[in-house]
Amino acid sequence: MSISRSIPTITAEAALKAVLAAQDTAKARNVPVVAAVVDAGGHLLACLRGDGAFVASIDIARDKAWTAAIFGASTDQLASGLSHSQVLLDGIASRPNVVLFGGGMPVRQNGTVIGGIGVSGGSEDDDRACAAAGLAALGLAP
Repeated sequence: MSISRSIPTITAEAALKAVLAAQDTAKARNVPVVAAVVDAGGHLLACLRGDGAFVASIDIARDKAWTAAIFGASTDQLASGLSHSQVLLDGIASRPNVVLFGGGMPVRQNGTVIGGIGVSGGSEDDDRACAAAGLAALGLAP
């Protein structure tokens, strides 16, 4: 019996590339945001607060990334998937670090979640677009 296993996870270099791409998209959209990437275990690897982005968006971006990585679904998909049960939705939403609105996406490689990206500071559409740009910079689809 093996007592350990390997867990694929995003590299720091890839995390930095993703947050920079998210910030480039934010600048093009003229929206100040925070972009954050966490590893497969939900631990912060990279975070960049764009000029003028709200300080509160730091925690929100990280939490969006954490939610996407831990649940293996975008923050939108998770909220939608829980919408059939108000009790379940309220219970999950009340957990620390969980965010259930747009801007968090899992980072997947070969079907395996290796991290998460979260963006906060713009509208949900802005945050989604910036997170998707971060994934695209890694050659991944949202």
